[in-house]
Amino acid sequence: MGRNYARPVSTNPNDLLHEQLAAAAAQNPAAQQPTWPDASALDRAVRDLASYPPLVFAGECDVMRDRMAAAARGEAFVLMGGDCAETFAGATANNIRDRIKTVLQMAAVLTYGASVPVVKVGRMAGQFGKPRSADVETRGEVTLPAYRGDMVNDLEFTPESRNPDPQRLVEAYHRSAATLNLVRAFTTGGFADLRHVHDWNKGFVSSSANVRYERLAHDIDKAMKFMAACGADFDAMRTTEFFAAHEALLLDYERPLTRIDSRSGLPYATSAHFVWVGERTREVSGAHVDFVSRIHNPIGVKLSPKTDLDDLARILDRLDPQREAGRLSFITRMGAARVRDALGPLVERVRAEGGVVTWICDPMHGNTFESNGGYKTRNFDDIVEEVHGFFDVHHELGTVPGGLHVELTGNDVTECIGGSHNILDTDLEKRYETACDPRLNHQQSLELAFLVAEMLGRE
Repeated sequence: MGRNYARPVSTNPNDLLHEQLAAAAAQNPAAQQPTWPDASALDRAVRDLASYPPLVFAGECDVMRDRMAAAARGEAFVLMGGDCAETFAGATANNIRDRIKTVLQMAAVLTYGASVPVVKVGRMAGQFGKPRSADVETRGEVTLPAYRGDMVNDLEFTPESRNPDPQRLVEAYHRSAATLNLVRAFTTGGFADLRHVHDWNKGFVSSSANVRYERLAHDIDKAMKFMAACGADFDAMRTTEFFAAHEALLLDYERPLTRIDSRSGLPYATSAHFVWVGERTREVSGAHVDFVSRIHNPIGVKLSPKTDLDDLARILDRLDPQREAGRLSFITRMGAARVRDALGPLVERVRAEGGVVTWICDPMHGNTFESNGGYKTRNFDDIVEEVHGFFDVHHELGTVPGGLHVELTGNDVTECIGGSHNILDTDLEKRYETACDPRLNHQQSLELAFLVAEMLGRE
């Protein structure tokens, strides 16, 4: 008799999990995925990712879930900040340091304003993919695949650069691993010491010429001196928690990095502590919602004014059937002109359905427009106005404004107009560096933090 050389069925729980995820993906439409030209190259990349160590650990995700639950109850406030679209070239030590520094500075101000801990989350170490409104881009007589982020292809408009390359998924893993190594070093090695962060903010205030910021910084300074006089344990303030988050967009990246936790037996996405589903991929019957329904991480869903209330209820039932605080966040992107009318019905419907979600304001994506000079930009005043509206709606309904989600950089770019330095339309060309959407620069980010601290202080 001839021998049977069929490959034995794997009993590895992660292999079985990946088979289940692949089978589920085949049954659900997956929006915003690239068309990979080489199936065998994709298979090799996916197998490589499945063999690599996790980028984050289940226990860390559980800690973040607890922190998000506190924010849902009003016992903490979430700050998510980072690049619109990370690039491989931009994943340098200096850029990562400056982005972390900006988030830490904002968090110090918000902690004082809210009188509760701030959950610090970076849009980093995985935000290498971007949804697009069209599959192709045409310039003149040339049509090429759209740029979908460095995880897929390159921004340069050439056939070679725009060709989707699955090896970039592997490169994104390595860049994310290096970024997380640096994040952990910065946040545990003394760089995040609250006294240093406070000194940075005093330097910002002294150069801003804004009396409102100076008054708040003076109050924080008094509080720090009071704590020192009382013998506060400043050693405990030398380190801080810092979580990583990104949009779970490229499922060929997320699925192989999903693992079974050996302690609980539950599946976790180990590409980040927190992943969210975007406005373009939140179909209840779609592959993205199906994917996040199967993982135990804290997760988010972006909501716009287009959100149907019945769809919202179905999303809630699918992703948080047990109504567990910390499991689900709704990240709202309404626009300054619509937030007061559009947000309330969503909040009321979730409350009527028994949801205990963390409400987070994204004041960036609903306020994008094209400048007179042809640049995609945002007005700082619109961003502040949407945050005001977000707080007003929650105040009127007696619900909890749980956090802020902003696209920012630690660099002095000129991508959003306005702010105390009053960046003008004509200034945008000076340092317009984003690979996708416009970001707040370091100065504007801190201005926003001081303004939001005032709002939190009135809650």
